[in-house]
Amino acid sequence: MKDPQPPRCLIDPEVEGQVRLSGSWTLATALQAGEVLGAMDRPVRSVDARAIDALDSAGVLLLLRFSHQAGIADDALQFRDEHQALVCTIEEVADERPRPARDYGIVAALERLGRSVHAIGRNIVVLVNFLGENLVKLARLLPQPRRLRLTATVSQMESVGLDAVPLVVLLSYLVGAVIAFLGSTILRDFGAEIFVVELVSIAFLREFAVLLTAIVLAGRTASAFTAQIGAMKAREEIDAIQTLGLDPIDLLVLPRIIALLVMLPLLTFVAMLAGLAGGVTVGAFDLDIPPQMYLARMHDTIEVRHMLVGLAKAPVFALIIALIGCLEGLKVEGTAQSVGERTTSSVVQTISLVIILDALAALWFMHMDW
Repeated sequence: MKDPQPPRCLIDPEVEGQVRLSGSWTLATALQAGEVLGAMDRPVRSVDARAIDALDSAGVLLLLRFSHQAGIADDALQFRDEHQALVCTIEEVADERPRPARDYGIVAALERLGRSVHAIGRNIVVLVNFLGENLVKLARLLPQPRRLRLTATVSQMESVGLDAVPLVVLLSYLVGAVIAFLGSTILRDFGAEIFVVELVSIAFLREFAVLLTAIVLAGRTASAFTAQIGAMKAREEIDAIQTLGLDPIDLLVLPRIIALLVMLPLLTFVAMLAGLAGGVTVGAFDLDIPPQMYLARMHDTIEVRHMLVGLAKAPVFALIIALIGCLEGLKVEGTAQSVGERTTSSVVQTISLVIILDALAALWFMHMDW
């Protein structure tokens, strides 16, 4: 059997920054190959490995590691056609290797922080672009109403609205009762239990009704939107829709946005009534405030502006939930794991953004004395 040729690495005089490899790059010559690559004293921009006589997995891993350390692009590492299958296989296996131990130093922490901030900024830009695209296509429905998928919109209204009523009513009723009970515990020491009426009314009309409803729909509806569209993306149904000349935004996204824009304010109003009913129940059975007296006090002290403030937030939250849920579904890459990751991401993003915007809106309305 012929002895393997030693690995060789020569500078290409015709192309600046390119090296030409030849010889045998196998496990038997791995040490020599490592010394040859380590002896390179010039920056390398591309590698021509088409003259290599023998190549195995050890040689491919060595060259891939060298190209990664040198910052060489993937298309700048050239192999012979008969070696491409081995290279592709090794690249897939290398991507599945365990990640190195995480560095917990200050510099590494700052690097991770910077990457996270950059990723958040990029996601905000993508979300704003997606918002603009949907607003343009919503405006296009006015002169071209035939583009509206009425059947799909009504079906989405049923699934995101009517089917969520029992859960929203139950949670709002119980939270209203808890607020009334906790408020009475504090106010009882001052002999001012009657002010529980104002506490429950203002808290639910301004904040808790819309916030609870938005959080419930963020966990229930946004995840459903992402899973539905993501499954279609994984099965290449969206590509088929585009092949037929249809717009996935008109077909999949706009019905969901319109359904949430209509149903979230209605669910918020239902949540307000349920929360107030919880306060009435606690007042009747724990505070010895008869329902007639509770309702009379509510009628005398309640203001319409509190309800308008709460309802004004509902369309904004609906738009955020629908946009993020649909956008994350369109980002699915085609695997079941990607569907799960995007579903989790949509729930986390929507709940976080809803709470942040609600806090900012509360501060703004407070400073505006509304």
